[in-house]
Amino acid sequence: MAINIGNIQLPAFPLLLAPMEDVSDPPFRYVCKQNGADLMYSEFISSEGLIRDAIKSRQKLDFFEYERPFGIQIFGGDEEAMAMSARIVDTVQPDLVDINFGCPVKKVVCKGAGAAVLKDVEAMTRLTEAVVKGTKLPVTVKTRLGWDDQSKNIEEVAERLQDVGIKALTIHGRTRAQLYKGEADWTLISRVKENPRIHIPIFGNGDIDSPEKAKAYRDRFGIDGIMIGRAAIGYPWIFNEIKHYLQTGDHLPPPTIEQRISAIRDHLLRSVEWKGPVVGILEMRRHYTNYLKGFPYIKEFRNQLVQKGSVAEIEEILLQVRQRYAGFVPERIVTGFTAGQLEDCAY
Repeated sequence: MAINIGNIQLPAFPLLLAPMEDVSDPPFRYVCKQNGADLMYSEFISSEGLIRDAIKSRQKLDFFEYERPFGIQIFGGDEEAMAMSARIVDTVQPDLVDINFGCPVKKVVCKGAGAAVLKDVEAMTRLTEAVVKGTKLPVTVKTRLGWDDQSKNIEEVAERLQDVGIKALTIHGRTRAQLYKGEADWTLISRVKENPRIHIPIFGNGDIDSPEKAKAYRDRFGIDGIMIGRAAIGYPWIFNEIKHYLQTGDHLPPPTIEQRISAIRDHLLRSVEWKGPVVGILEMRRHYTNYLKGFPYIKEFRNQLVQKGSVAEIEEILLQVRQRYAGFVPERIVTGFTAGQLEDCAY
């Protein structure tokens, strides 16, 4: 049965790409969309930055028609700013507006935004209602279980936010105090889904890095879909791999070296096209390690890739990689940046 978010129709048990700061830009989203992501989001955008017309914030509004359905995620701690930023988001006509109440990093929390709002459910409710009233688009929320182990208030949060009009809720199975450490706890996510008062879609997020785990969590916790973050970095094939496994119980063959090189090229060329040759090449360097993880003695090629300053030079190195590892299929290794590297990411 299809999942509906307002007037947006998604397939049964959709797979969502998590909004990740400095990761889920249009080039990265492109390779994920090509490999089965059902719903994607912008990097998170500061409501104050958007109102001040900050260049970086405005650039994050960019998306392409092929990305639909597509959501733009905003964060902030001021009702008026959040409502105004929602109206600005309306002008670029995405499919939905998402509110970030889950980012745990200090520079966001200290401004009373992101996961900080978990300490004040009344404020969270007011902020959400301001956005709902400020946009004609469906509003969704991404949050965590609570601030810490003593204040896991997600069940109350879910009811309150549904009451003021959100159309879906994504829950990361950790508290703010946990950051990205320890194992995500999905039992409270399941309790939200089982609450007879809850009628909006409930999506789970946290630690999904294989088709087996996706199926196990779907079957055990009964959620409506899954959001995937770190496991998609350098491995966009995870979306189609999960879909195939859920449908058939069988595994797709792992991506070949040709498929990996093709994904790197697509990512690189779109990065250069969208950001320009200098920034596009520079910011692509963080991704090579993940795309090529599992290949023996790959360090020599990786070092060359991060030193080259032109697309032609990089493509020459990629050709050498393809020739060197023709026919080699690495063992499946969970990819993604470490928690330290992801300290600025909006989960």
